[in-house]
Amino acid sequence: MAATLAYLGALVSTNVKASLALRGAFWLQALLMALNDVLFFCTWWIFFGRVPSVRGWALDDMYALYGFVAFAFGLYAVLAAGTRDLAARILEGELDALLPQPRSVLPRLALSRSSASGWGDVVFGLVLLGLGSQLDPARLPALLVLATCSALVLAMTSILANSLAFWVGETDGLPRQIIEFTIVFSTYPSALFGGVLRVVLFTLIPAGLIGYLPADYLRAPSLGTLLLAVAGAFAYSAVVVWVFGRGLKRYESGSRVSLNA
Repeated sequence: MAATLAYLGALVSTNVKASLALRGAFWLQALLMALNDVLFFCTWWIFFGRVPSVRGWALDDMYALYGFVAFAFGLYAVLAAGTRDLAARILEGELDALLPQPRSVLPRLALSRSSASGWGDVVFGLVLLGLGSQLDPARLPALLVLATCSALVLAMTSILANSLAFWVGETDGLPRQIIEFTIVFSTYPSALFGGVLRVVLFTLIPAGLIGYLPADYLRAPSLGTLLLAVAGAFAYSAVVVWVFGRGLKRYESGSRVSLNA
């Protein structure tokens, strides 16, 4: 286990350093992503400038929710960007070089790339969390645990969406649309949803695990909420790993000839 963790840590470190190598491109991507986040959040600034609260949610609560989701998404993009184009890599036969090797295929695929734009999300998320007074040192350990779990759920959602390629072949950008759809729902106040839709947002669309439970904890810290978020993330991940494993059994080798150290 120690050797595996050391290997995965080295893999992440190598890819992060590679994304930082081109300084100009790195700063441009990070800046553009932060500006993109600002433009999206402007909607909530304008909305809550006219309506003080919606079902108990005010602007400070949106700072916590949107800031947390942005921060978690940034972690996912920086650490596990390899999941984003997984469908294309499956269809192009890039798994051929990984299957004969002793290490697990999925972690190597997920951690094989790092996105520089993710740092823009990380910084913007921290700024919003600061505006919402959520960066209290006493809360930081729980915040990091929750952010790690949300980033894990985001990565698993991407893996699940891209795994459709095992069964349907060409997905025509569907995985990216699923991820964007999930993130959009994750950044809306949970009080807006109820009944069957709320159940869907904690199962088929894991917006509840990505944003709602962490936001509930930030609004009213509770050990039960923290444990529920952690348990939900690991249960969801176990299901996705199982689905990917089933898909891997259907994998058809491509014609690509490559070396992968």
